[in-house]
Amino acid sequence: MTTASPAAVPLRPDRLAMPRQCSFQPNDWTVLSRAWFPVARSDALVDKPIAARLLDVDLVVYRTGATARVARDLCSHRGAALSRGWVKGETIVCPYHGFRYAPDGRCTLVPAHPDLPISPKLRIATFPTVERFGLIWCTLNGQDETSGYEESLPEFEAWDDPDFQPILAPTIDIDGSAGRQVEGFLDVAHFAWAHTESFGEGASPVVPTYKVERTGRGVRAEYLSDVSNYPRGFQHLAPEGFLWLRVFEVYPPFSARLVVHFPNGGRLWILNAASPIAARKTRLFCPLARNFDKDKPVEDVHKFNLLIFNEDRVIVESQRPEDLPLDIQMEAHIAADRTSIAYRKLLKEMGLGQLYVS
Repeated sequence: MTTASPAAVPLRPDRLAMPRQCSFQPNDWTVLSRAWFPVARSDALVDKPIAARLLDVDLVVYRTGATARVARDLCSHRGAALSRGWVKGETIVCPYHGFRYAPDGRCTLVPAHPDLPISPKLRIATFPTVERFGLIWCTLNGQDETSGYEESLPEFEAWDDPDFQPILAPTIDIDGSAGRQVEGFLDVAHFAWAHTESFGEGASPVVPTYKVERTGRGVRAEYLSDVSNYPRGFQHLAPEGFLWLRVFEVYPPFSARLVVHFPNGGRLWILNAASPIAARKTRLFCPLARNFDKDKPVEDVHKFNLLIFNEDRVIVESQRPEDLPLDIQMEAHIAADRTSIAYRKLLKEMGLGQLYVS
């Protein structure tokens, strides 16, 4: 489903303030609150609201008809969690006193006093929301749907291409920062060491020279090597001497796309969309699309990708400092790190912390 919610523009006098006891530095939170992040899978919305968290803000995600919506998970009357409520028509109902809130955040019904005027203070914060690539995205303080949200989301056109099979890999929670996770996804020197159970067993550790360039959106890197992308035990399927092309596109702050070129014209598209639940808590969403093996069980793809990303998760959770250093002098670098160096410079240019970013 690909649906924009035209009525989801927040009707509040001020932008959302940084929450109390926030785990982010104030400036980092302000910058990140303007970006778009996935907060839930589309298939998680069935008939009830669900809870989510983004940048230490508790959210409720729900659907009215075919339209996904995101709001603050907080009834303005007594602070009950709306995610414990339900949907009635175009409204979300608070489970405590039955207050109903419209898509623009206005309270439309107070059951205890149905004939009295409703105070304008009875309003919840709602956020611009769109569905793309099997995910529900929102922004806390960014553009609404009428002012260019398409330019803020990563590009992943294979998802809607009829020649490709869209697959939504399992979601993974990581006790680490989103910046560290994304940099690990971009790293080309760790295949032979961190991914021995999935695809890197026996792979050459040598990293050939590769090209990195700035784009209008972020960074693009093309990496050509003999490291196979076939699962362990199926490495023999690659033709002798075949070189694997991996094309990375970075969409700051925390999304990156990888297109892997398989033999015989096969293409695998992978979207790494890291959602910062908190400064050191990340939820990874991963849409995939492939133009081969479309008749084979998707469960095998789920299992393989879960294995890969859990191998990465163990590394990310062990890294110190936990936050990603944006000052290039804070860590040592090698030639293979050129993509991650370019990524760090992107984040710094966005206005994120000079030393670290969560």
